[in-house]
Amino acid sequence: MGLKCLVILFGLIKFCKANETMNTDTLSKVADSRATGGIYLTKWNRGLERGHQDTKKIEHRFWSPVQRESKFLSLFTVVTFPNGGCAGASGDNGTCMTARECSSRGGSANGYCANGFGLCCIFMTSCESSTSENGTYFVNSGYPAPYDGTGSCELTVIKSHPDVCQIRLDFDRFSIAGPEQMNHVCNQDQFIVSGGNPIPAICGTNQGSHMYVDAGIGTTNPVKLTFVTSGNPFERLWKVKVTQIPCNTIYKADEGCLQYYTGVSGQLQSFNYHPVSGLQLSNQDYGICIRIERNFCGIQYTACVDTVNNRSRAFTLTGNSNNPVNSMIGSGSGPNNCANDWLLIPCAANVGRLQPAQALCTDRICGGTFAADLSMQASSVLIGDCCKQNLGVAERSLLF
Repeated sequence: MGLKCLVILFGLIKFCKANETMNTDTLSKVADSRATGGIYLTKWNRGLERGHQDTKKIEHRFWSPVQRESKFLSLFTVVTFPNGGCAGASGDNGTCMTARECSSRGGSANGYCANGFGLCCIFMTSCESSTSENGTYFVNSGYPAPYDGTGSCELTVIKSHPDVCQIRLDFDRFSIAGPEQMNHVCNQDQFIVSGGNPIPAICGTNQGSHMYVDAGIGTTNPVKLTFVTSGNPFERLWKVKVTQIPCNTIYKADEGCLQYYTGVSGQLQSFNYHPVSGLQLSNQDYGICIRIERNFCGIQYTACVDTVNNRSRAFTLTGNSNNPVNSMIGSGSGPNNCANDWLLIPCAANVGRLQPAQALCTDRICGGTFAADLSMQASSVLIGDCCKQNLGVAERSLLF
């Protein structure tokens, strides 16, 4: 990013020229003038004029000719700072820039940055608009108040540079109507992403979740984000942060990863996960990628405890997690196989399990007990592999 300059001090210092050589009469007249408080203007005669020229010749022997402009010296204090990320006074993230640049690009100043020399510029937009600014917030009409209308609200995301490969969406606020109760299909409100890789439509409560959208290389079609609201009255609220990711960065996700997690620990949860009102969304098919960190050669997964419903595990895919049931694993046509909904973890094994002589590679996990074995007891699942592992979620997903 380019450096932006801010001039904070400027001034002019005027240096007076050395007094010309004057004779005794002239000096006495000046003295008389000062004594009387008057102003004395010397009337130069030819003798004085000639003496002045002689003096100038003597000066030129020792000093270079003084130009008229040398009477003035301009002093500038210039501060430069990069257009990097900053935290605004409201808690939103923005870009550090000058006040003039922020205003010309349609942003709003929200606190200071660069030790007070710059302003944290926040970009926030709503329905039927477009943006090429990195870090733009896409909010509902009337935000921060909820929206109770119906219709379509769309934002067009244009690449800020041809080297941008991905768009990351962070759902700081996301509350729209959930799926219907029978088949868990989003047939009222929907959030739709188009223009990039295929992404399933989602609805319900998704605050804290994120998505990665593959936007291709070079100048391609823009990515469009659309909230469709219909049906019964509902207090809808959304605030989606749009971050553009260059191709050559280390934090770019692999292609095909709808979600991408880093760090040595953390939690994953399905879209519309809520311990009380959440329902697993139908027609979901996407990949979750977890980066193996340096000096680690495996990933261990354990179902979280559901404290709200007093359950020891927050996992259910085609099964009832309130009552212990045999776990269902693998693919095929048997009664214990996952044929409809499943979580795909390649070559998963229960922690502490003795490997049989001919080790089988369990891939699909479903049911109401999270385990890679046919068991009534939930278990942690371990993948011992020194490369990045992908989780494929078909139909419905889970919370770890």
